[in-house]
Amino acid sequence: MNWERLISNKRLGQEHRHMERHDDRTEFRRDYDRLIFSAPFRRLQNKTQVFPLPGSVFVHNRLTHSLEVASVGMSLGTDASQKILAMHPELQSSHIGEIGSIVSAACLAHDLGNPPFGHSGEKAIQTFFTEGNGASLKSKISEQFWDDITHFEGNANAFRILTHRFNGRREGGFVMTYATLASIVKYPFASALAGSHGKFGFFKSEADIYKKIADELGIICKSKDNEPMKYARHPLVYLVEAADDICYEIMDIEDAFKLKILSYKDTEDLMLNFFDSENRQRILKRMEDEGLSDENEKVVYLRACTIGKLENECVNVFVENEEQILKGTFEGCLIENISEIPREAYKHCSDISFKKIYKSKPVLDVELSGFKIMGTLMDQMVEAVTYPKRFYSKQLINRVSSQYDIESDNIETRIMAVLDYISGMTDIYALDVYQKINGISLPIV
Repeated sequence: MNWERLISNKRLGQEHRHMERHDDRTEFRRDYDRLIFSAPFRRLQNKTQVFPLPGSVFVHNRLTHSLEVASVGMSLGTDASQKILAMHPELQSSHIGEIGSIVSAACLAHDLGNPPFGHSGEKAIQTFFTEGNGASLKSKISEQFWDDITHFEGNANAFRILTHRFNGRREGGFVMTYATLASIVKYPFASALAGSHGKFGFFKSEADIYKKIADELGIICKSKDNEPMKYARHPLVYLVEAADDICYEIMDIEDAFKLKILSYKDTEDLMLNFFDSENRQRILKRMEDEGLSDENEKVVYLRACTIGKLENECVNVFVENEEQILKGTFEGCLIENISEIPREAYKHCSDISFKKIYKSKPVLDVELSGFKIMGTLMDQMVEAVTYPKRFYSKQLINRVSSQYDIESDNIETRIMAVLDYISGMTDIYALDVYQKINGISLPIV
């Protein structure tokens, strides 16, 4: 793969149009702005990140997480592009200097496809088809579509949200650049290859779109004839992934401190572990010199130092492995290949997060509730589109917006419309619909 071809500002759906521009924004900055002002992005403010949506203590939701990931992504991309340009001055006239903007936009979009209630919502959709009433549909749909819905995945759904309107029949939607779209596909292969981890990059309905983008950008195809689609990652995916890895791990630790799941001493130790002894002492002295006495302020400072350290480490790994990344042979993610001290500290944070945060009562409670809500919505809505002529089915279908192709003659299209509808809900709206269709609450006029 080569950088000049990989960083394309061609727009999906407007490949042959000349667009007259009236300002100095780059095409990649336009991607960022379109996402910021979009309804799917705004809905992230009412979607769970890890902890229940905030009460008296503000913690991260999907929207604040995405904004922070985009900020770190901008730093990663900008620093990486400067180092690449220093190594390859012949790329000066290319779009390589726009890597920061591309990565930042892709970071904004990376969670657009996540359903309500986080990973619990994903699991509820998957298990409805593997363990619930949806299992009876297997004989009525194609094998490839069955793989898609039994492995339903937020990453693939984000790519669908950004591209699915370009299906040869109509235009509209986000009209993103090829480079930004390719940069959000973390797992560039079909659901048949999802394996035990359950991750894949695009649904059957968007496979041809991804192929079109990959072919245009020169992304290496790793599948042979008659095999499920599989590609190498677009190089910028590694930077988007690193920004996400840095933010969710470090910000979850900060949130756990705010919620008193972790003590200040535990939090301080976890963050100082990313540094050698000399730099730890330097950080502590700097906090003392700055007069930081409040524990919340100290945690904010430690978090900033830690994110800065990890950002620098990941940029170095990316640049040092540029050749393997462009050949499609680089293994793992950037965070797994940083130097030993921060790598071990990151692993330790992951272990603590799993034991003390993700298994904490508030997190488990919202996951259990979310699983029940999502499972019920799936059960009711999929039954409605499977038997659309029943009276109750018609009632349910009529309350779904016309933007969803829920009355299609094709059952796969109807099921996908249900997934589009439910996965696009906020946590609060999903709860509201759940209560109404179960007669728990009535609309107040």
